[in-house]
Amino acid sequence: MQKQIIFFRNLGLENWLTTIKKMNNFTKLRNVYTFDEIWFVEHHPIFTQGQLQEKENIIFSSDIPIVKTDRGGQITYHGPGQQVLYFLIDLKRRKISVRQLIDIMQKIVIETLSNFSLEAYTKEKAPGVYINKKKICSLGLRIKKGSTLHGLALNIDMNLKPFNYIYPCGDMNIKMTQMKNFNAKIKLKDVQIILIEKISKFFKVIMINNQ
Repeated sequence: MQKQIIFFRNLGLENWLTTIKKMNNFTKLRNVYTFDEIWFVEHHPIFTQGQLQEKENIIFSSDIPIVKTDRGGQITYHGPGQQVLYFLIDLKRRKISVRQLIDIMQKIVIETLSNFSLEAYTKEKAPGVYINKKKICSLGLRIKKGSTLHGLALNIDMNLKPFNYIYPCGDMNIKMTQMKNFNAKIKLKDVQIILIEKISKFFKVIMINNQ
């Protein structure tokens, strides 16, 4: 039963630290009977640093908080209008590797963007999703007790200016973009609906709202 279902929660706009505490507690308490979950959330403005972070990737100071995390990758920005998805997935149950999960996450985003007539692609050795040589979705995971934490961040309708204060993902050549730049009428709730459909497709599960 647990393999056939993934619960999803919409946490709305929430403080990053609040979500992280929930995520860590969920992982600490989970067992073989715990259903996998995917959380949809927007965060108040914050820079998060991955385990590979280098100080040189912060190029301008601002009043936006900077926090260190235990996820992979380097620095990124979260803010309202960006859809963050936390993938709390038991890899052994799904019989997939971390690499396979990353591939699934990227395919979910690419097909979601395609649904809005946006042609996106991935890059070898540079996880994430891109449009017209600009990055629209960032990924970062951590494995604990055989299950994943953290996930992806898809830029939909947000203020991109804070990305100029950093080298996103530690790459000075990366420029960020968002769905609104290609479709002025885009709505986050419409994107959420398609994301849920694509998650169901690629994980071959029934998605159940667990609010």
